[in-house]
Amino acid sequence: MERAKIQAIGTAIPQYSIGQQEVKDFAFRLFGHSYKDINRLLTVFDNKHIHKRYLAMPMEWYEEEHSFAEANLIYQQVGLELAEQASLAAIQSAGINSQDIGMIIVVSSTGIATPTLDSTLIQRLGLAEHTKRVPIWGLGCAGGVAGLARAAELAKAVTGKSVLLVAVELCSLTFQRNDFSKANLIGTSLFADGAAAVLISEDGDGPEIVKSYSHLFPKSADVMGWDIVETGLKVRFSKSIPHIIMNLLPAVIENCCTIWNIEQRKIEYYVVHPGGEKVIQAYQNSLGLSEDVLQYAVQTLYEYGNMSSVSILFEMKEFISHSIRKGKYGIMLALGPGFSAEQVLFIW
Repeated sequence: MERAKIQAIGTAIPQYSIGQQEVKDFAFRLFGHSYKDINRLLTVFDNKHIHKRYLAMPMEWYEEEHSFAEANLIYQQVGLELAEQASLAAIQSAGINSQDIGMIIVVSSTGIATPTLDSTLIQRLGLAEHTKRVPIWGLGCAGGVAGLARAAELAKAVTGKSVLLVAVELCSLTFQRNDFSKANLIGTSLFADGAAAVLISEDGDGPEIVKSYSHLFPKSADVMGWDIVETGLKVRFSKSIPHIIMNLLPAVIENCCTIWNIEQRKIEYYVVHPGGEKVIQAYQNSLGLSEDVLQYAVQTLYEYGNMSSVSILFEMKEFISHSIRKGKYGIMLALGPGFSAEQVLFIW
């Protein structure tokens, strides 16, 4: 069997756009009375790496209290619409028929639905009723890379057809109005909404997916994730994330290269999840990367904010659109709850 390749990537964003200064003003209105040092804390919004973001609902919606059920219903409705838009864009870009898709994988961590979104997408997109379904939940920011790895591995189960990978995240709906933790403040300064769809098959002419590598850091569940509260999903963030990247990521990449039987110096491209300014700097410093190598990560964060699992697929689309094929190796890399690191080796 030939290696699975990326055929096309489609993206979608919700209709509501907001600038970083607007979000900072919003945070001051809601949290100003709860912190004595609010002006110092609000410096997290003075982030040159984020210009604007797109949200599932207008800004006024987030100033009011909402139940988990209400927010989750919006996730199911808006998330499905964005997933459909991104999927149709990928199908059109690839120039294939919906019947040419043999499997659908949906990655998400910001809402729940049973039946899962893939069941409705199959019907909306006109996929065959016997299309294989693989819903994946809870991988957070690492979901885009892990989903692509699983799609490439499972492509052999639908030989002659394509695998449709869809990542959809409405991070803004997890905002907790009465959570005065610093983690919620940081999440408010970063999180955004969007969807991306990737078609993978043996017939693609995009980057070839060569191998993947997963690494779980022991006893690290408190680093990142959700706490389930009455009003929904409460963000769990540790300030140690950049520190973990700086100190532990180089060894993870070294292990990857050893297992992949490739010298690290032969890796020319790095497509990393743009979690935030400090995370991008930690990638750059720990792996000795130039600013040019991470330009698409910076661009994605600047234009869209942190869309969790979706961001790196937006970034990959830009990378493919603007990079010249050289037959060189690249790594897709993202960190997520677990605490874990997901890597994909590709050739482009």
